[in-house]
Amino acid sequence: MTGPRYSEIAAAARLPVDDAIPALRAALASSSNAVLQAPPGAGKTTHVPIALLHEPWIADSRILLLEPRRVAARAVTHRMAHLLGERVGETVGYRIRRDTRVGPATRIEVVTEGVLMRMLQTDPTLEGIGLVVFDEFHERSIHADSGLALVLQSQRLVRPDLRILVMSATLDVARIASLLGEAPVIASAGREHSVQVVYGVRPDMHSMAAAVANRVIRALADDDGDVLVFLPGGAEIRRVASLLEGRVPDRVSVERLHGDLSQQAQDTALTAARSGWRKVVLSTPIAETSLTIEGVTVVIDSGLVREPQFSARTGMSRLETVRISRASADQRAGRAGRVRPGKCYRLWPESEHLHLKAHSTPEILQADLAPLVLQLAAAGVGDPAELAWLDPPHSAAWARGTQLLSILGAVGPSGRITPHGAAMAVLPAHPRIAHMLLQAEALGAGAVACDVAALLGERDFLRGVSGPTDADIELRLAALRSDSSHVVHGAQVDHTLRRRIRSESAALSAALRGQLGIRSTAAADRIGVGMLLALAYPDRIAQSRGGGEGRFLLRGGGGATLTHAQGLTTSEFIVAAELDGDVRSGRIYLGATLDRADLERYFADEIETEDIVAWDASARVVRAMSRRRIGAIILKEWRSANPDRSAVTTVLLEVIRKQGVGALPWSNRAMSMRQRISFLRARRDEWPDTSDQILHDTLDQWLAPLLTNVMSPDELAGALGDALLDRLSWKQRADLDRFAPVHYVAPTGTRVRIDYSSPEAPSIAIRLQEMFGVVETPAVDDGRVALTVELLSPGRQPVQITRDLAGFWKGSYFEVRKQLRGQYPKHLWPDDPLVATPTTRARQRMK
Repeated sequence: MTGPRYSEIAAAARLPVDDAIPALRAALASSSNAVLQAPPGAGKTTHVPIALLHEPWIADSRILLLEPRRVAARAVTHRMAHLLGERVGETVGYRIRRDTRVGPATRIEVVTEGVLMRMLQTDPTLEGIGLVVFDEFHERSIHADSGLALVLQSQRLVRPDLRILVMSATLDVARIASLLGEAPVIASAGREHSVQVVYGVRPDMHSMAAAVANRVIRALADDDGDVLVFLPGGAEIRRVASLLEGRVPDRVSVERLHGDLSQQAQDTALTAARSGWRKVVLSTPIAETSLTIEGVTVVIDSGLVREPQFSARTGMSRLETVRISRASADQRAGRAGRVRPGKCYRLWPESEHLHLKAHSTPEILQADLAPLVLQLAAAGVGDPAELAWLDPPHSAAWARGTQLLSILGAVGPSGRITPHGAAMAVLPAHPRIAHMLLQAEALGAGAVACDVAALLGERDFLRGVSGPTDADIELRLAALRSDSSHVVHGAQVDHTLRRRIRSESAALSAALRGQLGIRSTAAADRIGVGMLLALAYPDRIAQSRGGGEGRFLLRGGGGATLTHAQGLTTSEFIVAAELDGDVRSGRIYLGATLDRADLERYFADEIETEDIVAWDASARVVRAMSRRRIGAIILKEWRSANPDRSAVTTVLLEVIRKQGVGALPWSNRAMSMRQRISFLRARRDEWPDTSDQILHDTLDQWLAPLLTNVMSPDELAGALGDALLDRLSWKQRADLDRFAPVHYVAPTGTRVRIDYSSPEAPSIAIRLQEMFGVVETPAVDDGRVALTVELLSPGRQPVQITRDLAGFWKGSYFEVRKQLRGQYPKHLWPDDPLVATPTTRARQRMK
C-alpha cells in the first residue's frame, strides 16, 4: 500500500465510524467474527476495510468487501481509491459481472454477492482471503444469505483463521450475532442530520407518477438543495421524467438512476450538480444504501418497491409492486440528512406508516431457488440443512428448484450435481439459460444461443413502448442485429435504449461464446429460436387452444394468453419464455414459435403414448382413446380398437358408485325380481340382501362380471335380472316362484302382476268383477301372507282396498255396488257376489 494509511485518512476526513474502529479491531483480534451496526453516513463501507488492512491477523491476505449492487461496488471502489490517492485496480479493485479491475497488488476487492458465489465454487476454502465483509446485509439478498452460509461452513471445516464481518445500518443484531457464534457486536454513531418527515395522501397506481411529479415541482419551489426521488422501477422513472419535461425551473437537471443505465449515466446521477445548478435524481431502491448522492437534501418517497415473488405452485416468479418496510423508509429518509438538515416527503399517511412491515422479507423466502440449488450443489451441498442460515429456504420452493434442475439434467436422483450441472454452474446465467447454451452448443447452434441468452439477460427494450407490444423474441433479435428503422412491429423504439442494450448484449454474447469456446458468430439455422427457448423452458412449451385467439395450454396444465393479435397468435406451438404467475391464464410477455417437427424430434424421450379410458358424461358411454402427449399437451389422439376391458370395468364401476345403483337401467323384470327377493329376505335371513346400500357395497361381486363386454350402463338393462338370479342357490331359484310368484291368476284366467315394492304388504290391482265368488283373500309365501287387493271399477279406477275379501262381500260391497251401478249400468252388479260368476265382460256381452 503506497498511499496514506488509515490513521492519515481518518485524520483528514474523520467519520463517525472511526470512533468504533478500535473496538472493532479488538473484536476481530480475539474473535473470528463480528457484527458492526452503523447508521447511514457513518462511513463504514469505505473506512472499515482500509482500517483493517494492516491488522496482524490478516498478514498479506486480501479483504473481500461484498456489495449488493454493481453501481455501489464501482462507486465504493472509486471512493476508497480516492482516499488512498491511487487509481482503481491498485490497492483497491472490484469484480462485477462483465467488468473486473484488479491488479497483482490489490488487497481490497469489492465484489458483488454473485461473484462471491462463483469464487466459492472455484475455491471453497477462499485461499488468500483473510476477511470477508458483508456490507448492507440488512438487504438480505439471496446471494448474501447463501454466501454467508457457505463462508461459515468453510470457516468451520477448513478455514478457522478466516474472519467474517457483517455490517448493516438496520439489522436484527441479536440474530446475526447468534448465527456467527455469539459474535461481538460493535455499534457506531451516525453522521446524519435531522430530517423533517412530511406525510401525504397515497395516490393510486394510475395517478402515482403525476403525484410524484407534482411533489417534485413543489419541493423545487419550497426547498433548496438537490432532490432524490424513490420509485419502484424503470417504467415509473420514465413516466415521471416525461411529466417533468418543460416543468422544472431553469438550471435544474433531471437525472435517472437504475441498474439498466450505462456506467456514465449512473456516474452523472451520483456526482454533484454543476455549479449554480440543482438536480433531481429519479432512482429505484438502488440509492437506498451504500451510495451517497452529493448535494441531496430533499427525498420524495413513493413508498413502493418492486420485488420478485416466487410461486411454488406455478414454478414462476413475477415482479410485484409492494409497499416498503419501515426500515427501508428510514433508510430512504436518511438520504436527505447526509450533508445537512433535510426533508423527506412520504406519499402516504402517517397512520399507514405505523402498519408497514418492520423489515423487508428476505429474498431467500420469496425468490426462485433453482439458481441457489444449483450453486450449492456445485459447492457440494445437496441439502440446505447442512448449512447455518439466518432464514432457511422454504422446503416447497427448494423442492421446486430441485425438480427443475432434475428436468434439466443438472442434478441426479440423490440431489448431487451431474457433470452437465457442473458445466451449467460455471456459466453466469440462470440454470435454464445455462442448460440451453450447453445443449445448443452440442447441436451446432451455440452462437445464436449466446445471442438469445444475452437478450434474455437484459431488460426488454420493447417493454413500456407506446402501443401494443409484440411478444415474439425473434423481432427483438432482428432489431438488435440491424441498424435500420427504430420501429418494431408498430412500436416506436427508444434509439438510445436500443443502442445501449445492443452494445451490452453483444458484449455478453461475446463473453459467453468465449467461455464456451465458440469461435463463430454466425447464427446457425439448424434449430429455430423457439427450439432454443424450449431447451431453457421445457415446462413452458404451450399448445394453441384453437380459434386463433392467442390462448394456449402450457405443458404443465396451466393457461397462457397473448393480450392482443400478433404473429404468435396463430402458432400451433410456442414457448413462453416470460409470463406472469397467473396459474389460470398467465400473460405472455416474451416467446417464440416452436415447430412441431422440432418438438417431436428433440423431446422424443419425453413424449408418452398412453391409452385413456374415460367416462363421457354427455354421451353416457366409456370412451377408449390412445394418445401421444408431452405433459398436458396432446400431440395426437385416436380411438382405441381394443380397449383394456379391466380399465373399462373400473371406469363403469366408478360411475355407478357415484350415481348410485338406483341410476342403473332396471327393467320391470329385474326390479320385480329385486322386490320379490327382498320380500322373502324380510321373512328368511338366508335370502340375499338386495337393498341399494348392499348392492352398492358389493358391485365388484355381482355387477363387475356383467361389464366385460359393455361400454355403457344402459347396455345392462337386460342383464341385471340374471345378475340377481346368480346370487341365488338352485333351491332358492325354485322357491322364488313358489313363495313369491310373479303373478296372481284370477278366476277369469287373468294374470295380474303382484307388486312387491312394499315387502310387508305385497299387492295386486284387479277389477272387482273378476273377483266375484272369491271368498278367500289371495296370498303368497305358501299362503302365509295375504295380498292387499286393490279392487278397481270397470274403468280401472280404485274403489276399495282390502285384505279381507269375505268381509268386503258381506259389507262394503253393497255401498260400492250402489255407486257403481249408476256409473256402469251395462255391467253386472249381482245381489249376491259370492255366487256370481267372475267376468271380464259387460252384461250385454255376457248375454
